[in-house]
Amino acid sequence: MVATSPSAPATASQLHSTLHTTVIDWYEANARDLPWRTPDASPWAVMVSEFMLQQTPVKRVLPAYAAWLERWPTPADLAADAPGEAVRMWGRLGYPRRALRLHAAATAITEDHGGEVPSDHAALLALPGVGEYTAAAVASFAFRQRHAVLDTNVRRVFARAVTGVEYPAQATTAAERRTATELLPARAETAATWAVAVMELGALVCTARSPECAGCPLRAECAWQRAGRPPYVGPARRGQTYEGTDRQVRGKLLAVLRDAHGEVAQARLDEVWHDAVQRARALDGLVADGLVEPVGPGVYRLPQ
Repeated sequence: MVATSPSAPATASQLHSTLHTTVIDWYEANARDLPWRTPDASPWAVMVSEFMLQQTPVKRVLPAYAAWLERWPTPADLAADAPGEAVRMWGRLGYPRRALRLHAAATAITEDHGGEVPSDHAALLALPGVGEYTAAAVASFAFRQRHAVLDTNVRRVFARAVTGVEYPAQATTAAERRTATELLPARAETAATWAVAVMELGALVCTARSPECAGCPLRAECAWQRAGRPPYVGPARRGQTYEGTDRQVRGKLLAVLRDAHGEVAQARLDEVWHDAVQRARALDGLVADGLVEPVGPGVYRLPQ
């Protein structure tokens, strides 16, 4: 048997183990105290948080999350209410179709799973409104299973620390999925902690615009850092605009309907935006998305 030299390069397994230990130790010392991470958070609470956190900052989600679970502490509670009430409670979180999808998921959970969020990944993925990311996140965070969880923050950490580029591709690639799978710890419990730890690192340290590399636990191992932090090369990364868009008009129209608690005449909706063509287009879009129901000529309401 040939003795291994002390200077022999580390194996992939050893490098992965170092990453796991480093990031998880950092997480245990720096993780935010969030209600959906507490030991008593139910799988339903975790699912609600995952729907709300899509494209929405934590500080905006916290009050909405608390109010939602106070009103609908179980999937059956939400399923028993009208979908329009979910839209109303969604308030100003943005992207309100998420409220309808969460209502549809609650209905399926109630009808097909005895009111309990399923622990099986395939069953989660089959729920209305649940995609690849949400299924993996709920399975990992609620049931401590071993799944690759790839949100925007995780993808950015892997792009920099592993691949050596500033930003990941616009859409998740097969190569990213392979990287995430290869980096998963073998033990399910550790893998679940690793998933949330990498996510937290991306949210707090390895941020999109102003990464705090000096305080990053992966500074010594980060491929992007070692390469001299080369700037992003690729298609222009466009920031999301809001002012003057159909999305803004949709939000104004929905705000009127949420506050009305009943039917709303066209004339009241006409007051919210000066451009009649854009206003009509936004209203038609809300109707097409199932967020608004016409109940007569020039009369609308939230879905019943």
